[in-house]
Amino acid sequence: MATIISASPLRPATRSTAALFAEFRAFWHAFAAKAFSTYRPELHYMRGPGPAWRAKQMALSPAVQTMLADIRTAKTHKS
Repeated sequence: MATIISASPLRPATRSTAALFAEFRAFWHAFAAKAFSTYRPELHYMRGPGPAWRAKQMALSPAVQTMLADIRTAKTHKS
């Protein structure tokens, strides 16, 4: 039976203990920052149009403003 022997034995790449510790620490720091973050985007999500949209929508033509005024007065007379 033949045996194959390599010139250089296979072994994992060695890193210094300080580099391994730094990598371990960086991983857990990133994990903790994401897992325990106090930022909740759903609380900052803008629901509906904002003030700029409303200002733009309120800049209506005079004909439309007249129609809206007529509708509003008709609604007040019904009440």
